[in-house]
Amino acid sequence: MKNDRLNHADYLWAFSSVTASPGAKAHYRRHRDDHGDWHASAQRNFFNRMIGQLYRCLQHHTLFDEQTAFPTALAADA
Repeated sequence: MKNDRLNHADYLWAFSSVTASPGAKAHYRRHRDDHGDWHASAQRNFFNRMIGQLYRCLQHHTLFDEQTAFPTALAADA
């Protein structure tokens, strides 16, 4: 069963993150270009990654750090 509100929040969170964060954009582009994923699939993969990062931050009582979330993407951009 699909939750439409969660789906809409997923879309907005992923879209705003991909447009604002270089690490997030690199992760999204890697799935689009290297893996050949469609937009929805790459965005869904990115959202799942962000949910995992949110869970990690809540478990360890830490703030989100892009360097930790996307280590290889930022290293490749630098």
